[in-house]
Amino acid sequence: MSAPIKFPSIEPDDVNVPEGKTLAEWIESRVARYETRTIDWNALKFQADFDPKYRRAQMRYIGTGATGVTDDENVVPAEHFTFSTMVLPAGCEGPLHIHRDAEEVFFILKGHKIRLFIEHKGEMVETVLTERDIISVPPGVYRGLRNEGIEEALMCVMIGNPKPVTPTYPEDHPVSKIPRPAGSKAAG
Repeated sequence: MSAPIKFPSIEPDDVNVPEGKTLAEWIESRVARYETRTIDWNALKFQADFDPKYRRAQMRYIGTGATGVTDDENVVPAEHFTFSTMVLPAGCEGPLHIHRDAEEVFFILKGHKIRLFIEHKGEMVETVLTERDIISVPPGVYRGLRNEGIEEALMCVMIGNPKPVTPTYPEDHPVSKIPRPAGSKAAG
């Protein structure tokens, strides 16, 4: 068993409100309100254009995540992780992919049959999540998910890196052959 990670203790005297801002302005700059979010069906559109079963959308709150969107002025800047919601229509899936630099967490807000498939060194494991279930997938392990329910699913997605490396796909997966567009600004 490895030793626990030691995190620094940050005391009130260690925190500096950014120059030119009041505490209230600084805190408000760290708020992402639902009413100001836009749902981005274009972040992974290159996959849905290849096959409609890969259709899904992202609504970003903290950081831009790992979809390839490199700039979104409407998010709270990420310091330690990214946080977004993902819409996964019935019958659609997020293809098997790997994050080599970060843990990825899925928390199901809405949906009753979200199948996650996990692959590591040739071994495949599947589990089905429903509302209020969560899974944490370690870095270096392939993961994918499919909405086998009859309604749209909504989930929180958190990636444990403020600027995660764009994921890759198994060499034999059809999505691995699709050219990914260069980093883009947020749609909306």
